[in-house]
Amino acid sequence: MPGERRPGMDHALYDYSALPNRPHLQWPQGRVALWVILYLEHWELDPPADSHRPPGIQGVRESIFPDYRTFSHREYGNRVGAFRLLDLLDTLRVRPTVALNAALCRKAPRLVKACVERGWEVAVHGTHATRMITSRMTEAQEREHIAMAIDEVRGMTGQYPAGWIGQEYGESTRTPFLVAEQGMRYIADWPNDEQPYTMLTTPGLVSLPQQPNWDDVQLLWLRQIATPRYAQIVRDACDTLLDDANADGQGRMLCLGLHPWLSGQSHRIRHVREALSDVATREGVWNADGATLASHYTTCLAKTNADGEAR
Repeated sequence: MPGERRPGMDHALYDYSALPNRPHLQWPQGRVALWVILYLEHWELDPPADSHRPPGIQGVRESIFPDYRTFSHREYGNRVGAFRLLDLLDTLRVRPTVALNAALCRKAPRLVKACVERGWEVAVHGTHATRMITSRMTEAQEREHIAMAIDEVRGMTGQYPAGWIGQEYGESTRTPFLVAEQGMRYIADWPNDEQPYTMLTTPGLVSLPQQPNWDDVQLLWLRQIATPRYAQIVRDACDTLLDDANADGQGRMLCLGLHPWLSGQSHRIRHVREALSDVATREGVWNADGATLASHYTTCLAKTNADGEAR
């Protein structure tokens, strides 16, 4: 017979927290924090047979091999689309977090250096777009995977990364603890909130929620939303978040994920430009990278613990 249900969550990774019951979270500038994630990924033509690949992808041995079309489509992002997005972000003065596959440090160092030279934050995005963390891995395998990815990114950027953004949101029940063990400050695999919160790891890891609803691949590729609707969807989300923040005084987050192989294409970039140029210039919207968001939340949490009200 199943065990008796206990109050709270079905796991020991974080506590339940209803947003209306929290101390007020205020951002340094504005009521909604705009977090843009630029994904730089390496898609393997022939992933190892024992790797844990995202479900439903094309180009693996269970389907068509070699699938040069899918491989080349993803490669387009690192050859062309990424530079189109870099120019757009520069023009709009939007500061993203770069979610970087470790393998891309060796495959496309020029692209990675272009982001580092801009002073953008680089977070670790696993090792390859075709390999994800799952509970099928042993603890030793997962620990090695995480450490190797961090070391590769640190070697390329010259800085110890603050954040972990799992490939395809992939985690085992151990992942937050192993990421915290490596000294990282935030993780972005839990789209269950509109504010940061602290996970029950040692040391405490900040969870920065990124909603798949506003990710370009989820919207335009998997759900096949017409590309011209993209800007309006982003506007609608921003409108509601600003309204809610004005009503209850609680700062919110709007996270937009951009993949160069998709959003960097010539027929889509204008709609990305339209969306970003609108929300990034809104009164009450503050653009920040993941490390900045995690640091500010940690400061607010410390203040809350001291006097019961986040500033």
